Amino acid sequence: MPTGRVKWFSLEKGFGFIASEEGEDVYLAASSLPAGVSTVKPGTKLEFGVADGRRGPQALSVVIIDAPPSLAENSRVNSDDLAAMIEDTIKILDKVGNGLRHGRHPNAVEAERLGRVLRGIAGQLEA
Repeated sequence: MPTGRVKWFSLEKGFGFIASEEGEDVYLAASSLPAGVSTVKPGTKLEFGVADGRRGPQALSVVIIDAPPSLAENSRVNSDDLAAMIEDTIKILDKVGNGLRHGRHPNAVEAERLGRVLRGIAGQLEA
């Protein structure tokens, strides 16, 4: 199986890219991450299968080989940045709440994205 390192990954967007050791960029969807893993940091070494996607190679069955040391576990996010993230999340939750009041449930993609954002903020609060 090919290996590579995470170039970048966005929790909010739900995807990122891997720089494979073969030299090509491989699309990494959040749904391809191992169970219980919602995000990966740049520099994380991964092993993965590859399939041809609509826009090029896509990673499947991802296994984390080596994760860089976590600085977040040893320090907290800047208070102003965390406050801004929470305020933005409240706006998103208000929009979802208003939709629910009118009988509109978020679709699967929106619900999954909101769940990732909430788990990310919870992780920052617990750090």
